Amino acid sequence: DLAQARSGPTCVRQLVQLGADAIQVWAPGRADLSGSDFANMHMGKRSIVLDLRVKPGLEVFKKLVTRADVLVENFRPQVKERLGIAPEDVWKINPRLIYASLSGFGQDGPNVNRPGIDPVIQGYGGLMSVTGPPGTGPSRVGIAISDTASGTFLAQGVLAALYAREKTGKGQWVHTSLLESMINMLDFQATKWLIDKVVPGQTGNQHPIFFPMGMFRTKDGYMNIGAPDFQKLCSLIGLNELGADPRFQQSKDRVPFREELTKAIEGALAAKTTAEWIATIGDTIPAGPVLAIDEVFADAQVRHLNVTRTIKHPTK
Repeated sequence: DLAQARSGPTCVRQLVQLGADAIQVWAPGRADLSGSDFANMHMGKRSIVLDLRVKPGLEVFKKLVTRADVLVENFRPQVKERLGIAPEDVWKINPRLIYASLSGFGQDGPNVNRPGIDPVIQGYGGLMSVTGPPGTGPSRVGIAISDTASGTFLAQGVLAALYAREKTGKGQWVHTSLLESMINMLDFQATKWLIDKVVPGQTGNQHPIFFPMGMFRTKDGYMNIGAPDFQKLCSLIGLNELGADPRFQQSKDRVPFREELTKAIEGALAAKTTAEWIATIGDTIPAGPVLAIDEVFADAQVRHLNVTRTIKHPTK
């Protein structure tokens, strides 16, 4: 594991969680994440400090490579060439090795040597242009989504390559980038342009092409509602007349009236709290609260799913 920051370590963390024995190769004096974030990204690894720029460190690294199944790195592409640890170099030592690479912009092309980080890629990859309320300007998503996505895609590539090796006996080079992963995550917004030649814009907390599907105010806060059956929703919240309006029978016909319909729905929802509405409609219409992070982990369903586990740190 030569990965640093968040994207490459996301890949390695997933492999560790699947049972891999990971050896983190740490450069002398290297700065990285700290505190709880470091523990989160680098859980379950063994580690060694090696300076790959000098012969003794490189020789130890090559010994590790001879016994490894996978090598993960997220240097800028020219770094592995400069260090002499590119795929062709390590396959001379271990032809069965799966070489997994992550970068900001890809392994070749005009931007190949640029450093890439998540906020830059969110803008470069188009995500910021479709995020946030209309007319407010580009907005960043609150998580490092291109880091997480690219790390996940790379882990999938590693697993596929390991499976292929069972048949061929040979390793291969799998790679992705923050930019490619970010574009992949655009999903139907990208398709709207590539096929329909429509440039999607911002729609805030409402779904770009369906209504009602988004966030609405209640008596004491907010809730998310996704109602494939508009008439059923209207019946449940006391808007039968609106549900029967012939103008609004199809989702495509409701989208142009999104602002008007939102006001009507929020007017009805103002009669009860979020919890009361979820108790009323949650078993019939997809609906849920808008929770802060601490509230997420206190939620009864989340606790039931055992998504977290408490362990004791050996030195703290």
